[in-house]
Amino acid sequence: MSDLNKNSRKLSKDAYGGIKGEDYVPFIPATVVMPEMTGYSIIFGILFAILFAAANTYLGLKVGLTISAGIPGAILATGLFKTFFKRNNILEANFTASLAAVGESIAGGIIFILPALILFGMGLSMFTVIIVTIIGGFMGCYFITPVRKYLIVEEHGSLVYPESMAQSEVLVIGSEGGKGFKYMITGIITGMFYKLFSGGFGFWKESVTYIIKPYEKTMIGIDTLASLLGVGFIIGLETSSLMFAGSIVAWLGLIPLIKYFGNFVQVAVFPSSIPIAEMSAQEVWGSYIRYIGAGAVAMGGFISLAKSMPTIISSFQKSLSGMAGGDHSSSSKNADRINQDAPIVWLITAAIFGFLATWLVPSIGGGIIGGILAVLFCFFFAVVSARMVGVIGASNNPVSGMTIATLLIVATVFKLTGNIGKEGIRMSLLVCGIVCVSTAVAGGVAQSLKATYIIGGTPKKIQLGMFIALCIASIGAGATVILMQKAYGIGSDAVPAPQATLMKLIVEGIMTAKLPWTLVIIGAAIAIFCYIAKLPILPVALGLYLPITLTTAIFVGGVVRVFAERKFKNNEEEKTEAVEKGILLASGLVAGDAILGIFIGIMAALNISINFGASIVPQSNLITFIIFTLFCIWVYRYTVSKDKK
Repeated sequence: MSDLNKNSRKLSKDAYGGIKGEDYVPFIPATVVMPEMTGYSIIFGILFAILFAAANTYLGLKVGLTISAGIPGAILATGLFKTFFKRNNILEANFTASLAAVGESIAGGIIFILPALILFGMGLSMFTVIIVTIIGGFMGCYFITPVRKYLIVEEHGSLVYPESMAQSEVLVIGSEGGKGFKYMITGIITGMFYKLFSGGFGFWKESVTYIIKPYEKTMIGIDTLASLLGVGFIIGLETSSLMFAGSIVAWLGLIPLIKYFGNFVQVAVFPSSIPIAEMSAQEVWGSYIRYIGAGAVAMGGFISLAKSMPTIISSFQKSLSGMAGGDHSSSSKNADRINQDAPIVWLITAAIFGFLATWLVPSIGGGIIGGILAVLFCFFFAVVSARMVGVIGASNNPVSGMTIATLLIVATVFKLTGNIGKEGIRMSLLVCGIVCVSTAVAGGVAQSLKATYIIGGTPKKIQLGMFIALCIASIGAGATVILMQKAYGIGSDAVPAPQATLMKLIVEGIMTAKLPWTLVIIGAAIAIFCYIAKLPILPVALGLYLPITLTTAIFVGGVVRVFAERKFKNNEEEKTEAVEKGILLASGLVAGDAILGIFIGIMAALNISINFGASIVPQSNLITFIIFTLFCIWVYRYTVSKDKK
C-alpha cells in the first residue's frame, strides 16, 4: 500500500476525461487486492448515514435546505480510519463515504412531501416513513443499474459529475494526510456545546427580534443558531443574500402593505379567521405570506423543470439507448472488481417489490393504479436523476421539480379514478413520497458510483451497502420528523417545513380547489420576475416563505465567508484552503447543532426541562447579540488561522 501511494499521490488527469472510459485506470487499479466492504466500513458508513439523515432532516424541516454528505463523509471516513484505527485504506473510506451520502438523499426525499400528511392532520407514523423510504430507496438504488456503465464509463469526460470528482479528490488527499477530519470534528463539538448552552441550558436566547411599531408593527431579527451560520457559510454570500432579499420583500414590504390596508377592514379575510387589524406580523406571515412564498417556490419548480425538460428527455433517451447497446456481462462474478454491476435480478425484484408494496401495504394503500404509477415514475426519474447529477451535481439536482410534476399527474389520475377527499390526498402524497425518495436516492447512488469508478471500488457492493444504510438511516430520519412534530409542531414558526407545505398546497388545489389562488399567483408572478431578471428563483422564494429571523442568520454566515475570502484576496491558493477549511467547520457546526437539537427535542417531548440557565442569566436581546457576534468572530478567525506544522 505504501509503495502504491508513493506513485499515486493524486488523481491522474485521465480521471477528468481525455480517454475512453474503458481505458481509464482507477486510483486503485483492479489488479490491486484491497479490502472494501468490511465491518469497519459498513458500521461507520451506517452510523454516518444516520447522522447525516437526522441532521439534514432537522435542517430541511427548518429552512428547506440540506447539506452535502458525500464530501464530509469522505473527510470523516479517512480521518477516522487513519487516526483511530491506523487503516489507510481508500476503498474502505470510499465505501463509508458512499453510505454517508445516502443519509442526505433520503432526508431530502422524506422532507419534501411526507410531512404534508401531518399538515393535513392525518398524522405520520414511524413505520410509514420507514416503509416509504425502503420502497423508494430500493428502486432508486437498483433502477440505475442498466445505465451505470453507459453513464459512468462510456460517458467518462462528457458527464462531469462535479461532486463525485470533489469526493474523489478529498479521498485521495485524505489518504495522503489531509487535515479535514480535525476541522469537521471541531465544528461538530463546537456546534454541540453552543446549542447545549443556548437552546438547552438557556444561558442566552436563540433568537433576537425587534418589533417596528411605527411601521405597521412588522418584525426584524435573527435566529442565533450555529446551524444557520454554518449553512450561510456553505452556500456563500450570493445565495444567502438572495434569501435575505426575499425576506426583506416579505417582512418589510408585503406584511406592512397587508397590515396597512387590513386596518380598514373589520372582518376576517380568507384564508385567515381573524381580522388583519388584530394580527401580529407573524400571524400575517402564517396566514398570507406563506401562500405567496409557496406559489413562488412552485413556479420556480415548474420553470426549473421546463428548463430541464430537453435535458431530461435526452437523458432518458440516451440512457436507454446506451443500456440497449451496452454489454452487461460485467455483472459476472468473474469480472474485474471495478466492472461488477449488481445482478439485473435485483432491478426486477425492486420493481416487483415496489409495485406490490405500494399496492398492498395497508399504511400506503396506493392500489393497483398507485403501484403502477410508482414504478413508472420511479424508473423514469431515477434514470433522469442519475444523468442530471453528472451535469450539475446532486446538490443542484431538481428533485423538487420532478416531484411536483409527479404529484400533479398522480393526484389528477387519482381524482379522475374516484379517489378524492382525504383518502385521495393521502394516496397521492404517499405514492409521490416513494417517487421522491427514489429520485433523490438514484442521484446520490449515481454520484457515489462515479466516485467509486474513479477510485477503483466495486459498484455492486456500493449499491448493496447504500441500500442497507438507507434502510437503517430511515429510522433516524423518521424519528427526527416525529420528534420535531411532537416537540415543536410541523408547520409552526420553529419548523416551517417549506417543501411539504408546497406539496400540501398543490394536492389540496387539485383535490378541493379551496385555495387563496390570488396569493399563490402573486408568488408565481414574483418567481417569473426573478426568472426574467435572471435571478435564481429558489433562494428568493425560500426567503419569501421563511421567517426573516432564519434568513438573516444565513445571510450573516455568507458575510463571514466573504470576510474570510477577502483576507486572502491576493493569494488564490491560501483563499481556497481557507474556504475549504471553513466549509468543513461549517458542516460540523450544522451536524453538531442538529445532534443537540434532536436531544433537546427529546427532552421537550418527554416534558423534561434542562433550561436552568434562564433563571441565572438575564434573557436580553443584547446579551444574545453579543454572544452570537463573538461566535461569528471565532468562526472567522478559526477559518483564516494558519495550522501549526
